Amino acid sequence: MSADADAQELLAVRFEEHRSHLRAVGYRMLGSVAEAEDAVQETWIRLSRSDVSGVENLGGWLTTVAGRVCLDMLRSRSSRREDAMETYVPDPLVSVDDAAHPEYEAELADSVGLALLVVLETLPPAERLAFVLHDMFAVPFEDIAPIVDRSPATARQLASRGRRKVQGRTLEHETDRSRQREVVGAFLAAARGGDFEALLTVLDPDVVMRADTGGVGGASRLVLGARAVAQQAEAFRSMAPFARMALVNGMPGVVTAPDGKAFSVMAFTVVDGLIVEINLLADPARLGALDIPVVSD
Repeated sequence: MSADADAQELLAVRFEEHRSHLRAVGYRMLGSVAEAEDAVQETWIRLSRSDVSGVENLGGWLTTVAGRVCLDMLRSRSSRREDAMETYVPDPLVSVDDAAHPEYEAELADSVGLALLVVLETLPPAERLAFVLHDMFAVPFEDIAPIVDRSPATARQLASRGRRKVQGRTLEHETDRSRQREVVGAFLAAARGGDFEALLTVLDPDVVMRADTGGVGGASRLVLGARAVAQQAEAFRSMAPFARMALVNGMPGVVTAPDGKAFSVMAFTVVDGLIVEINLLADPARLGALDIPVVSD
């Protein structure tokens, strides 16, 4: 094997050490599992074509390159219609809701709530990049600045604007997973039983439900208020027997799979024992492309 081939193989090994981190950066930046993988692959291509012999912190170098790739991808996305943005739900990360599962702790450690990703989708690309890289991955503003072609002071302002928007639209959700599991379980039991009053007891009066069907039949919708959401849950009764608890982005959620394939994934935000937000993805094309485990009793 030639010296160049040896060097390339060593570089590939070093890159693999950072792959999971880069995938996490891509997912938070893009809210898409497939696009995050594309960003990681593009980062590898740029690394393989670069001379990094003088780079002391390869992880930091790769993070900034991945950030630049993601920024380009965000800027090149086709602009979604305003009404579509109201119901858009990013790709969920689903795993088995079982504390004994080997990947359980790692899944929780690397999770980011779907509700937060929904808010990140509303940020302009540069704000999203500055906020994600700095607040989630501790990248210095001096390293973020050249990615957005701004000064470090301006990069700080971008992150600050993004942070204010995120804080203004997200709530301090329940951190006790056993408590959240109890609330989601009560919601699921009430939906299975068609118990309208029981549904109202677990829903915040101002609950928001975002249902993204990918435009199938024009059914994507934003449902506001406990009574309206409870009525939607009652309509779900025929599918409820096929619904099972799972971890959705590290928190208790629900996967419905009537034919052994995911039909929908629901993520819940719980505050003070009440469900304040439900994000539901039922886009067949997107669900079919995700690795969603189907849990049986």
